[in-house]
Amino acid sequence: MDPVDMLANDAASAALGIRARHLSPGRATLTMTVTDKMVNGHGIGHGGYVFLLADTAFACACNRKGEPTVAAQAEIDFLAPVREGDELTADAVERHRRGRSGIYDITVRRGDEVVAEFRGRSRTLKSPPA
Repeated sequence: MDPVDMLANDAASAALGIRARHLSPGRATLTMTVTDKMVNGHGIGHGGYVFLLADTAFACACNRKGEPTVAAQAEIDFLAPVREGDELTADAVERHRRGRSGIYDITVRRGDEVVAEFRGRSRTLKSPPA
């Protein structure tokens, strides 16, 4: 699936205000502002929202027109807390793609500060999902 179309049809990402800055095969840059609804009981941004931003950038980087691709595995390291009002940027880069498998690294930043590192492994489907 084309990443532009995929993101346009992604209700979860749209509801969180995730916006695309750059989309191309193997690369994506997305942004999201941490809102009051994304703050956990500790008063910091819930890690699940940081993961979701990184995962969406991963999906945009690994999908190509006519090749529906999904996550096979993903992990994240949280390096610094985020707070309400923070503007986060997720930069996704394809590291390796061979056959139906790929590896992607996504760095999430607040300004120049790295707040999380995400690695995703993708799998291209043999046929479009039902």
